[in-house]
Amino acid sequence: MNEIGKFFAENPMAAVIAAGEIGFWVFIAAGLAVRYVLRARRASAVLLAMVPLVDVVVLVATVLDLSAGGRPGFTHGLAAVYLGFSVVFGPGMVRWADARFAHWFAGGSRAVPGGGAAGPGRPSGPAPPPKRQGREKARHEWREWAKCLLACGLAAAALLAAIFAIGEPERVAPLWAWFPRLGSVSVIWLFAGPVWEELFGKGEREEVRP
Repeated sequence: MNEIGKFFAENPMAAVIAAGEIGFWVFIAAGLAVRYVLRARRASAVLLAMVPLVDVVVLVATVLDLSAGGRPGFTHGLAAVYLGFSVVFGPGMVRWADARFAHWFAGGSRAVPGGGAAGPGRPSGPAPPPKRQGREKARHEWREWAKCLLACGLAAAALLAAIFAIGEPERVAPLWAWFPRLGSVSVIWLFAGPVWEELFGKGEREEVRP
């Protein structure tokens, strides 16, 4: 624990990013729990509205740190990447969690204490979407990769904004180093996601089967 505390003390932006990620899921879990367990939709809406503010806090903390003379480093670049991916993938994560909370806490097929499924008379929430298969899964993988490109583009824009705002080549080298990393993420995602599914998935074989 001392080593972790020392790391965060020496890298405050890493602490901000970690707190942002924790806050992201805390607000989602709290908002959905309040909606489906306590049936307080207004309070739930307020908590879920706080989710995008986590990104704002990370952005403001990054700007303040650099404005105060902080030396741009790995964690500042990581903050830009976090923002890009959080903005693009965050809404989908909320929808994913919402579908499961609606199913679990509105009854659905969850078990009740003592064994068995939810009993008669209990509300039944809609089941989450079934697992994608065939061409639908391949199309989904292509869409997710397109979202990856958008997230990388937003992160690159944030990095460029910081680079030109600082304007000192010797200080911004760690930020430039993030561009090949973003390219690597895009390429790896391409081959591990849609290309893999097209080559080794069951999509085409399932559709041509009589």
